[in-house]
Amino acid sequence: MPALRKAALLLASATMLTLSTTAPALADDKPDDGQPKPPSSMSTVGGARLGKPGTQVRLKQGAPVLPKDLSARSWMVSDAESGEVLAAHNAHWRLPPASTLKMLFADTVLPKFPKSQKHEVKLSDLEGVGAGSSLVGIKENETYTVHDLWLGVFLRSGNDAVHVLSAMNDGVQQTVKDMQEHAEELQALDTHVVSPDGYDEKGQVSSAYDLTLFARSGLQKKDFREYCSTATAQFPGETKKITKGKDKGKTKRGSFGIQNTNRLLTGADGVSAYKGIAGVKNGSTTNAGNTFTGVAERDGKVLLVTVMNPSSGEPHAVYKETARLLDWGFEAADKVEPVGELVAPKGATGSGKGAPGGGKGDAAAKMAHTSGGGSSGMGVALGVAGGVVLLLGAGAFVLRRRMPLPGQAGRRTPRD
Repeated sequence: MPALRKAALLLASATMLTLSTTAPALADDKPDDGQPKPPSSMSTVGGARLGKPGTQVRLKQGAPVLPKDLSARSWMVSDAESGEVLAAHNAHWRLPPASTLKMLFADTVLPKFPKSQKHEVKLSDLEGVGAGSSLVGIKENETYTVHDLWLGVFLRSGNDAVHVLSAMNDGVQQTVKDMQEHAEELQALDTHVVSPDGYDEKGQVSSAYDLTLFARSGLQKKDFREYCSTATAQFPGETKKITKGKDKGKTKRGSFGIQNTNRLLTGADGVSAYKGIAGVKNGSTTNAGNTFTGVAERDGKVLLVTVMNPSSGEPHAVYKETARLLDWGFEAADKVEPVGELVAPKGATGSGKGAPGGGKGDAAAKMAHTSGGGSSGMGVALGVAGGVVLLLGAGAFVLRRRMPLPGQAGRRTPRD
């Protein structure tokens, strides 16, 4: 009997060991933390590996390992120039996007109105702004320029500014329709738009892959680059009657300072500003957790990183995990095989790999000097650290000195 019992114990121990060593490993060798799990298969837009759950990376000899302290449900590191995806984790997991969806809103609506256009706000313009929304402080019966409204969208993530611009664009429903059509044009097929501001709504989802496409498309536009790299600005206040002095009885409209909520840009709240950061957009809601897409440049390399819903509990984890992935990406850029690519928009005619647009030679150069750009994805100009503008023509970037340093842009108030 003792011999049989001993044999049984040995068999049980061996079985437990087998289970522990052959069970599917979680991404980054992390234990099951009770968090929701990604679908077993996802979209394969951009490459088959991007449709697989877990971390996807192909390290060459001498490549740095990925950071171990990553807790985001989904993230992706990609080269903004070539479109190569350097590494990804659940890249196509459809998750609530929060205010990072405002990148799609801006990419869709920004080209429609000149920044000098003025609009007097009606009470109806502000209808439907969700409870607890982030606001820039727009007041009814006050007049704002389109430029003012975009500062409110990009710096303060103001849902009130989004709704006013949507009202100018024939209403929220029309804007949602336009955004959805533009997402499909960009081949951002994980995205379902319900509200233009990213506020939690049933069925509203996007993915790290799609958010990166939105950022890359938006950064083609000069105004988009300017707004997303601006750290501080003055915003129009409320018109009030003067009650004292020689101007008593007259009215005066003041202004107040606003600061970008992107802490990697501003270095606020204990988060170190990231060297070379040039935007793009952060978000936070109950359903989405914290989300962020950032673009940065170092030694001529331009990277895009998207992080969705970290669960570590680390203060400002979305920014810190983004910074770690950027650091890794700059070090690993030439030491990894890509696991996928950022696809071109449906209407693009360029033949370059991952090219958001087409055009060659003089035609492409001419595009670089347009300030707004359309929503077709044709011609990329990305202003980043070092004062460089990157123009994409048939997949090849050409350097042109035209834009200010992002740091300089952040220290001034953009003007009409």
